Amino acid sequence: MTELVRPQTPGEAPEAMAERPSGRRASQGGTVIDRTSLAGRDYIETADWSVSEIDEALAVAAELKDRFRRGDPHRLLPDKTLFMLFLDKSTRTRNAFEAGMTQLGGHAHYLDAEKTQAAHGESPKDMGIILASYGHGIAIRHDLIPYEGNAYLREVARWAGVPVINLQCDVDHPTQTLADLMTLRELRGGNLRGMRIAVSWAYAPSYAKPLSVPQGLATLLPRFGLDVVIAHPPGFDLMPETRAKAEEAARQGGGSVTYTQDMDEAFSGADVVYPKSWGRLDAFSGESEALAESAAYRDWICDARRMSLAAPEALYMHCLPADRGNEVTDEVIDGPQSVVYQEAENRLHTGKAILALTMADAPERGRPEHAEGWEATSP
Repeated sequence: MTELVRPQTPGEAPEAMAERPSGRRASQGGTVIDRTSLAGRDYIETADWSVSEIDEALAVAAELKDRFRRGDPHRLLPDKTLFMLFLDKSTRTRNAFEAGMTQLGGHAHYLDAEKTQAAHGESPKDMGIILASYGHGIAIRHDLIPYEGNAYLREVARWAGVPVINLQCDVDHPTQTLADLMTLRELRGGNLRGMRIAVSWAYAPSYAKPLSVPQGLATLLPRFGLDVVIAHPPGFDLMPETRAKAEEAARQGGGSVTYTQDMDEAFSGADVVYPKSWGRLDAFSGESEALAESAAYRDWICDARRMSLAAPEALYMHCLPADRGNEVTDEVIDGPQSVVYQEAENRLHTGKAILALTMADAPERGRPEHAEGWEATSP
């Protein structure tokens, strides 16, 4: 990855920065990272990458954001092809990755799952092997069925000889939470230790939304020393497996994860608030009934009164789309504490960083040793 340059140091001329390649650099934790070591890696959950590797991805995102804004070409993936399979709708994720691949010199194929043989039951093994033979990366969104999406991605990754990137599954939304972390660092500096973030359920009548964003925040941010408070009404718990991962993340990173069924309590003194809706684990098979029951909590909304409970300079964040008038009032989301558009823009830059790092030239990682007979798969 010698085409990528490190961030400019204070007082350094841009020319000097551009002349120095950054194949190896130290993360904020001091660990030296060789960027080429990330070539060929999957990105399915942030927990799959070390803190130093995530730091490196954020450093690359900052470099690419600077290049994009200066209009400097950065064709790091010339002639590379990414296949994007969507089993759910998308605005930011699809466009960030499509635009990102174009800006990196490659091409992204958009695949609506309903118009592929996946809708007829084609196995993840067959699809992974075939798409890997056509291109250089596979990205998948499969987020609406608890205990299915993440397993599906990992099965594709087991057989594909190229990186597999999670565009949101039932467990994690790792490209979103990476952009969230980038935004927090841009606005509050590199050391976020001790910062309190309220990740709260909020009412939305539109549909039962995945749990992946609150779960992703709970498993990522404590690794960087943040104190995460998860608030939700009774019955809207996170997956038990995710709660265990979040506790381990807090233990390792020095942050914390706590839970409450009081939205006001979560907001009290928070440095960041991140209220959004998610469905009950049992809501995805009986959505209409679950949505009707969630209406009992219409007062779980982020409004000016609740913002006043947070710290005076608290940031309002949301992954979008926000259900205006239900999850949040216009006064808040359009107000001075809202950073949702900067957060959304960073989806492009962090997405490009993951693409550039994982899809860089590297020896094909091959199929697993137990993949006997894959050559006989029908075209």
